[in-house]
Amino acid sequence: MFEEVVAVFHSLGMGVMKTLPISIAIGVVFTVLTTFWACNPGQPWWRKRELVTDLCYWFVIPLFARYLRIGLLIIGAAAVFGITTPEGLAEFYDDGHGPLAQLPMWSQAAIFLIASDLMMYWIHRIFHRPTMWKYHAVHHSSKDLDWISAARFHPVNIMLGSVATDVVMLLAGISPNVFVFLGPFTVAHSTFVHANLNWTLGPFRYVIAGPVFHRWHHTAADQGGEKNFASTFPILDVLFGTFYMPQALPERYGVSDEAFPPSFGAQMIYPFKQ
Repeated sequence: MFEEVVAVFHSLGMGVMKTLPISIAIGVVFTVLTTFWACNPGQPWWRKRELVTDLCYWFVIPLFARYLRIGLLIIGAAAVFGITTPEGLAEFYDDGHGPLAQLPMWSQAAIFLIASDLMMYWIHRIFHRPTMWKYHAVHHSSKDLDWISAARFHPVNIMLGSVATDVVMLLAGISPNVFVFLGPFTVAHSTFVHANLNWTLGPFRYVIAGPVFHRWHHTAADQGGEKNFASTFPILDVLFGTFYMPQALPERYGVSDEAFPPSFGAQMIYPFKQ
């Protein structure tokens, strides 16, 4: 038992150590970019309010999502396909299964991106409904929206959102190897859309989500807070009537609850006290 515990902590430590240089590189890149193209000029991201809270999310939530994803994949394979042995699981997930796994990797990556974004669009809208908002409010609580805010998600939001869509796609037969390409893209794009940049992307605003597109989603509900739900492809918002991109730039972010707790621990408990 002791060895298993040590192995878990070793894995967590290695995960943090791998994340650290990537985080530093991302921070440097957006520091330079916001020097010239800030959407909301003011304090730099490293002096923002609740920076410690965002750092907790940044290092904890990805690790939580990783182990949760593995657990749900094991449960899913057992429940749907009756696979329970370590060998069987390794063979089942190694290169995917069924018709989807026979497609070229680029095709699988494209199918994964499009299908998961469509699922996430509707899941996102569900989280904006009164019964689920208390979990998603955590993500909207940052008043100083910047790249480091990208990981600010409550575990329930992560479990029923990105982790659930990943599990569905892998159970459907998509090879886990798509994450070799999509993993870095997801991290880079998520930080990009939350970055303090005034980039509208011009005519490409309908092709891929950009900073201004997503920053409007973090404004008040009577502005753009109930618009722009797509994670990657804004065309979904165009199709379903939720696209919002006025000429002005967004200015204020956060939730309407002035008593919303600022610390990581308190935000973990917040939804269960509502």
